[in-house]
Amino acid sequence: MQIIPAKTPGFVKTLFPNFIWNIDTDNKELYLTFDDGPTPEITNWVLQTLKSYKAKATFFCIGKNIKENPRVFWEILKNGHSVGNHTYWHSKGWKTKSSAYITEIEFTNELIETYINKYERKILKSESEISNPKIFRPPYGKFKTKQAKQLQKQDYKIVMWDVLSYDWDKSVSEEASYNNVISASKEGSIVVFHDSVKASRNLKYVLPKVLDYYSERGFQFKALY
Repeated sequence: MQIIPAKTPGFVKTLFPNFIWNIDTDNKELYLTFDDGPTPEITNWVLQTLKSYKAKATFFCIGKNIKENPRVFWEILKNGHSVGNHTYWHSKGWKTKSSAYITEIEFTNELIETYINKYERKILKSESEISNPKIFRPPYGKFKTKQAKQLQKQDYKIVMWDVLSYDWDKSVSEEASYNNVISASKEGSIVVFHDSVKASRNLKYVLPKVLDYYSERGFQFKALY
């Protein structure tokens, strides 16, 4: 059941000004993000759908899924999208000891960098290692203040969102999920989807329609960083 509003209230953003909620721009740009992948059954479909609209996006990946599905992760990179950290186990920060939470995130970051550098050498034939921007989104959008401060000290950019699609919520219909996005998104909005099996029913309905809707209005779809 949808309880949190699809559009993040302005006062919430002011409470956490060091988090990234949206991109400050007047240009017709949207920042689509996908949490919880890579998932073979869904991520590949997302990549093909984005490609058909020449759209770029950002994938906040779970470390365990990267390790289990490296080829899908490479497809994300191959298609020119950016990737972020979503912990290794999709952990609840507020229920996890801070030291363990930070260690899990650091391990995932090392995994991301390792696969990116392997991709650079094998696919792009480059011998230089690249430095991937350290962007992080907490699962469920919640974690401890202490954890946030520690991550920021370690140069992580904490990315939240401007708009929630609620694609994962089975009590939310496909049409309602679509309306969540188009009623709340504007220039610079960061929109949350999920490339997970759980979200697939709504996602497969909503994503093409959102891409259609905003493409017809002259928007471009960009990756973060």
